[in-house]
Amino acid sequence: MSESPAAHTIDIPGLGGASAGLTGQFVTPAGEGPWPGVVLVHEAFGVNDVMRRQADRFARAGYIALMPDLFTEGGARKCLSQTFRELNSGAGRSFADIESARQLLITRPDCTGEVGIIGFCMGGGFALAAASLGFGVASANYGRLPKEIDRALAGACPIVGSYGGTDSSLKGAAKKLEDSLTRLGIDHDVKEYPDAGHSFLNDAESGPPVLRFLMKRILGAGPNPEAATDAWQRIDAFFAEHLASKS
Repeated sequence: MSESPAAHTIDIPGLGGASAGLTGQFVTPAGEGPWPGVVLVHEAFGVNDVMRRQADRFARAGYIALMPDLFTEGGARKCLSQTFRELNSGAGRSFADIESARQLLITRPDCTGEVGIIGFCMGGGFALAAASLGFGVASANYGRLPKEIDRALAGACPIVGSYGGTDSSLKGAAKKLEDSLTRLGIDHDVKEYPDAGHSFLNDAESGPPVLRFLMKRILGAGPNPEAATDAWQRIDAFFAEHLASKS
């Protein structure tokens, strides 16, 4: 992967229903485009250094990366509950924020117009929920499955999913997702890593220190470099096949 500028904050023109003053983390690859784009959806702890490095990683891989801050209007403490309600309902401000980010990428002259989505934790659920909303490819990482999964994923783009076998909050999620995508005839690559837990793609511990012990004990949460290396290889290959190759 080549070097690229670090992620920095930009304003995102909000569509109707989007967060007031919507911002996001943005980073472009080094060199000259055009490049495909990727909308990244952050974990439940919001935009932090771990998530910024995920955006940097995509830019080094040759994608324009944009991570909208779904907590723009008040931070995680004020926005988290509402954001999860919107995820469960499949509609609301968070989806308008994600679509605003997609539209910003599409209209940039240095973007090919091909845009994918990737999410982590809470963001993984949004990646699944938005997979039928105009994206070229989606990556769901330990994301909550939508209710009425077959109906929610009908017409979805190709999906690559990664889950941890020790994540007690998502027992059986990988199989249920793979079974649904198989029934629907959607191109997919879903894998569960037996020794990994929640947030295993993070390169460092995340969230308030007071919660980390509980998350580790209950969800098996935390970095797992071996599983992460394999998952990133799958994600990179899947995005190259379904997004970069069409640019």
